[in-house]
Amino acid sequence: MQRSRVCVSVLFLALSVHFSSSQTYVLDDKGGLGRLFDGIGGLSGGGVTEFLSLSLFFFFYQMKTTCQPYRSQILDYLFKPNFGASLHILKVEIGGDAQTTDGTEPSHMHYENDENYFRGYEWWLMKEAKKRNPNITLIGLPWAFPAWVGRGKNWPYDYPDITASYVVNWILGAKQYHNLDIQYVGIWNERKYDIKYIKVLRNMLDKVGLSGVGIIAADGDWSIANSMISDHALNDCVEVIGAHYPGTTTVADALKTQKKLWSSEDYSTFNDEVGGGCWARILNQNYVNGNMTATISWNLVASYYEELPFGREGLMTAKEPWSGNYVVESPIWITAHTTQFTQPGWTYLRTVGHLAGGGSYVALTDGKGNLTVVIETMTHDHSVCIRPPLPPFHVTSQNATFQLNGSFASIKELQVWRSQFNFKTKTPSLFEKLKPLKLIDGSFTLNLSEDEVYTFTTMTTGQKGVYPDPPAPAGFPKAYKDDFNVRNPPFSEAPHFADQTDEGQITCDVFMESVDSGGVFIAARVNKGGESVRSANGVFFWVFADGTYKVTNDLAGQTVLAEGLSGTRAYGWNTLSLTVNGQLASGQLNGYPLWKNAVVLNPKNGWAAIGTRSFELAQFDNFAVVAD
Repeated sequence: MQRSRVCVSVLFLALSVHFSSSQTYVLDDKGGLGRLFDGIGGLSGGGVTEFLSLSLFFFFYQMKTTCQPYRSQILDYLFKPNFGASLHILKVEIGGDAQTTDGTEPSHMHYENDENYFRGYEWWLMKEAKKRNPNITLIGLPWAFPAWVGRGKNWPYDYPDITASYVVNWILGAKQYHNLDIQYVGIWNERKYDIKYIKVLRNMLDKVGLSGVGIIAADGDWSIANSMISDHALNDCVEVIGAHYPGTTTVADALKTQKKLWSSEDYSTFNDEVGGGCWARILNQNYVNGNMTATISWNLVASYYEELPFGREGLMTAKEPWSGNYVVESPIWITAHTTQFTQPGWTYLRTVGHLAGGGSYVALTDGKGNLTVVIETMTHDHSVCIRPPLPPFHVTSQNATFQLNGSFASIKELQVWRSQFNFKTKTPSLFEKLKPLKLIDGSFTLNLSEDEVYTFTTMTTGQKGVYPDPPAPAGFPKAYKDDFNVRNPPFSEAPHFADQTDEGQITCDVFMESVDSGGVFIAARVNKGGESVRSANGVFFWVFADGTYKVTNDLAGQTVLAEGLSGTRAYGWNTLSLTVNGQLASGQLNGYPLWKNAVVLNPKNGWAAIGTRSFELAQFDNFAVVAD
């Protein structure tokens, strides 16, 4: 703590004393300004990352009266201006009935003649964000499409008219049914962007009165820039070139287009203090190194099981709706250093860059006399992002003098906010308001230590929002039941689902709808989910529409523990019960033993689960878990 006190005293001493070894950085607008700032945001997508096990997180926090304040508090920390992260942008997945990382979000059009704009929770989330920040920018991105869009092919762009209509319908539905104005739509380029589709989409948007909706292409990397340079019609269709995990750099062709450049998906890093350091570094250096004027975090809030792919990679954590516990992680306050003191429409100064001793600084103005300067001195090992690999660099303590010239020369005082990660003592001090800084002849000098973030600003509206501590973490209830029935649900998915099991019983009513190939299962000790689910192990109790059953040690069905006749058929309800005790498992059908004492050596624990044989229709009801 002694070091922290010294740093503060040096800051105030620097009001009148300039260090002889100090490097001077000029902040000036006389030679013109840089690029327009478009904002900092979060992404809700990648398969229900914001909604634990399909719909648990938001539904519990929303619908249970005992948890109601915590749901609202979480949303305030994310979206409320001058409170927490105060996000400028919310980007959501346009659900596509497909696994897109950690789960599946439902499509607004399961079939070509089907439209429903109340499926999924993204509508509700966008409306909650707009309640808190009416000016928030809304973006939609389809990560996957129902098979009918590609006429059964695993590629959605062979029929661009159909795909464009599918996306445009979602934007129109957002307005018609939820009064939501979508400002941008992305073109996912998991394999390669499709130029014809982009042109068709632009034309269709214009024809239906959505000329104000901008296209982000290709929402993945910079490769489309070369095509835009040679194809003027394509260039006219695209408003933003978006890259994922660009490593703070861009390419020459992207700069030549003179288009907005965004890091349209970034961060994706475990949200401990190193994750906060990653976020601090790239928020500044995406512009300093790459001229990117917006950065969007994947993901918004980690409300999915930590054992799923990319566990706990949100700006904050809220994965226990049954307890009400949530954690305001360091990335929330690192975001605030920028978002609470700028707004989309502000402009970067041209005089931004790297510090001589490592780190970076950016400065932005609203053109009305206000100025915000954000400085970060994150060291290499304390700011590693999950991707791309971070090249070596060195940061050391340093003195820095900032000279305000041009229209800023008359500024006499700046508000000061500071975050110190304090990795050695493991006592971080995040988003702390210091005393205002008096300038002498438009100049101030400070001592910068390693792993710090500062904001110096004329804005006086910032605050570190706080609520009473939420309830302590708690394990999932040992007895859990769910009939999936909720009166007037805000969206149409099953509201709740269950947690992990090691020993106990799982029961569920099942109803198969495929006569020839129908099959459903209930399962225990499932050890993988999300994009890794195909290789999951566990205890899977299957029944099929052909009158048979099977018990397998894996989802793929390669390791069979038991099998035989069940008498089950499609279009009839059956009750399945699965009991696991130690290394033995048994199953019942409609209350009668069907198989028993199957030996299960591994896994030792895991999730309870329900599912189907393939991508088919089936119904489930009266799900229950009782753990020993």
